[in-house]
Amino acid sequence: MSGAVVPRSFSEAASALAGAAAQGRTVRIVGGGTKLGWGRAKPRPRHSPQTELDGSRSGALRLHTAHLSRLVIADDRESATINAGTPLARAQAMCARSGRMLAIDPQLGLLSAAATIGGVIATADSGPLSHGYGPPRDQILSITAALSDGRIVRASTGLDRTEDGFDVATLFTGAHGTLGLLLAVQVRLRPLPMRTATALASSAEPDRLLAAATLVANRHPELQALDLAWRAGRGGLLAQLAGEDAEARATRVTATMIDAGLELPSVRTDDVELWARQRSGQRSGDRAVLRLHHRPRELADVVGLTDQIGGTLVGRAALGISYLTLDPMQIGLVRRELPSGTGSVLLDLPSDAPDDVDPWGAPVSLPLELMRELKSSFDAAGICNSGIFASGI
Repeated sequence: MSGAVVPRSFSEAASALAGAAAQGRTVRIVGGGTKLGWGRAKPRPRHSPQTELDGSRSGALRLHTAHLSRLVIADDRESATINAGTPLARAQAMCARSGRMLAIDPQLGLLSAAATIGGVIATADSGPLSHGYGPPRDQILSITAALSDGRIVRASTGLDRTEDGFDVATLFTGAHGTLGLLLAVQVRLRPLPMRTATALASSAEPDRLLAAATLVANRHPELQALDLAWRAGRGGLLAQLAGEDAEARATRVTATMIDAGLELPSVRTDDVELWARQRSGQRSGDRAVLRLHHRPRELADVVGLTDQIGGTLVGRAALGISYLTLDPMQIGLVRRELPSGTGSVLLDLPSDAPDDVDPWGAPVSLPLELMRELKSSFDAAGICNSGIFASGI
């Protein structure tokens, strides 16, 4: 078997996994190549990080999903089935042409919008729309995956569970490809909003921004997105509404922001670039990015720490999900100073950063021993993206 394979069908992909397992050869799953550094195994080689990560020098078989690219919208337009190698940008555009929206909107890459639906679901990557519609796992109706023993499995959300009661489709969301190869996902579709408008206001006081975010979220539960951005001692709160009367409702949101003590309120109806900048703040090519999971009430503490280290922050103001861009040398300091129980997963890291940074310096949602058992039950051969999840799973 050569160093790379690009299967053209689900059965070819399953056969490639089974063949690698028979040889005892690990497999590195590659979609659009936009997240190959996430969860990277250590130590990270200096000679060519990208080459090593996609497997060409490590002996791993590189399994590319490029030819597994297809989207079928159901007749009722309530759902779509998308093959794993389909670029998310293409899927979003195809749904929009049918008047539908796929409510998954992360930043699609650093140098190109190449991120695939498989990679996005495998890493549970998300964007501002997660405020109104929930994270990627809430958009999934079912998954199809290939396992290292050559089987192809299909699992519906809420129906197919492991012996321990875990939802199989949810387990694959965020597992970074360590359980098997995602082949396709069936996702919910929503009506595509014909109009959007964004209310925004700012403050130099983190506590005031936190109070405003809480008040806006409580008074306006219909928000499609509610984000915060912070840089150099000042931040902004952004609230997006969708629908025919979006502008009028956004004006009412600015009144709430004023009640909360925010300054410089305004309404933007040309808000596409505004939200593109928010998403771009979740990635960096020359600094480190930590994805933080904290209690919403601790947002002000996270913002204060951001100022302390000279970093920048964007995130979901009411959900406790923040993206902190910082100097790689400050990662250890930040992790020590974060509120207790805060998760801090390293996403991007420049190639000249220290080798010993732990990507998973954060509490995990499941005990490690249970995670290893789940890995073994789905990937008995232990070949799928091995070593890139927490504790080298």
